[in-house]
Amino acid sequence: MKKILIANRGEIAIRVMRTAQKMGIATVAVYSEADRDSPHVRYADEAVCIGEAAPEKSYLAADTIIRVARELGADAIHPGYGFLSENAGFAEKAEANNITFIGPKSRSIRVMGSKLAAKETVKAYNIPMVPGTDKAITDIEHAKRIAGDIGYPILIKASAGGGGKGMRVVETEKDLESQMKRAVSEATSSFGDGAVFIEKYIASPRHVEIQVMADNHGNIIHLFERECSIQRRHQKVIEEAPSVILTPELRSAMGEAAVKVARACDYTGAGTVEFLLDENRNFYFLEMNTRLQVEHPVTELITGTDLVELQIRVARNEPLPLKQDDLQIRGHALELRVYAEDPLNDFLPSVGNLERYDLPSGKGIRVDNGFEAGMDIPIYYDPMLAKLISYGQTREEAIQTMIAAIDRYTVKGVETTLPFGKFVCRSEAFRSGNFNTHFVREHYAPEALLAEREATARTAALLAVKQYTEDLKKLRLPGMRK
Repeated sequence: MKKILIANRGEIAIRVMRTAQKMGIATVAVYSEADRDSPHVRYADEAVCIGEAAPEKSYLAADTIIRVARELGADAIHPGYGFLSENAGFAEKAEANNITFIGPKSRSIRVMGSKLAAKETVKAYNIPMVPGTDKAITDIEHAKRIAGDIGYPILIKASAGGGGKGMRVVETEKDLESQMKRAVSEATSSFGDGAVFIEKYIASPRHVEIQVMADNHGNIIHLFERECSIQRRHQKVIEEAPSVILTPELRSAMGEAAVKVARACDYTGAGTVEFLLDENRNFYFLEMNTRLQVEHPVTELITGTDLVELQIRVARNEPLPLKQDDLQIRGHALELRVYAEDPLNDFLPSVGNLERYDLPSGKGIRVDNGFEAGMDIPIYYDPMLAKLISYGQTREEAIQTMIAAIDRYTVKGVETTLPFGKFVCRSEAFRSGNFNTHFVREHYAPEALLAEREATARTAALLAVKQYTEDLKKLRLPGMRK
């Protein structure tokens, strides 16, 4: 493998390039017209504009990306996450053109891309699953009978879904028909597939996922868990590793279950098996993400591994250099996704220009970044600017390091989730470990952020007045009238 095209943008493109270059592999960046001045374009050895700003005309243009890879002699493609990373057809097109797809086989992507197919595939391995249907539901009366058997509240979910789209909680039977129609409509518009299924709604779950890695020689390992329960709109904002509530026995059981899921679909490469934990710490298989996760850095920090390097080695048909017994958890890591969103306005996207953009640095701080001062935030893509990661020997140290890093992270021109991250790190619920996926609803107080912002503004104003007064005194000449 001599040259890798990274079919992505921003921080993940740079992240992959760093490892590729460390391994002596040349890199190719692709970019849309909106990203012409993005850092990932300059970071690569070669860069090619592949189309207009709209994703379907650039980062989702599979044929164009394959053509560019062939023209530049790239013998591999790394898809990052999002865009084409879980597109089985794209993986097949790459292979058909003798280009290595750095990811799992297309069959694995296809099976795990459907929640229903995934459930059917892992059923024979006795992996715990949330009670519910194993087939798509379209008939309302049938849905009512199923829901009655399971018991309300229930969750309607899009089979091809993700990120909270096509998902509806139904508390009573009278709401089932309207919520089901909405779920089907949203699933159709978001994924081109209106298939939905029903499962029991777990009222206060923890969202815990297991990182797995598999090679082409039958070796599968897990690299422990990540806690992903701090979410807004069913999307993660803060992740950490390890989870504060897992016992060694539960960690081992979930790790073994994740390995079984990977084996069930003949998996290769990096993947993540997601589970829900109920209030009694029973765990249930949720889904498998057949790609590198956004939150992979926290796993790298506590295990001392480079997951992108392992991906590349597996894609080169090398056996994994690690066995399960080689892995140990060392320390604790947190990740805050720094989104250009306004936490005081329901986390709505904040569009604008990065007038100032200064990154923190220091012991225990890592920033996977894709932006720089002077850039505009494109409206066409996910609004994540960077990932701020902290590491410490203990969870408390990692939390304190994160707070210090947030204080040293300066952004002017747009609102970000940095204040929200600081709120979480200071909250008693988070520090105690007593939280679940409803953290935002149950604990988040935007008014506290507003009060702190106003206090900071007042302090800054007072300091400015004091400095102005002192400057006037210095400017007064002898004999001047006071």
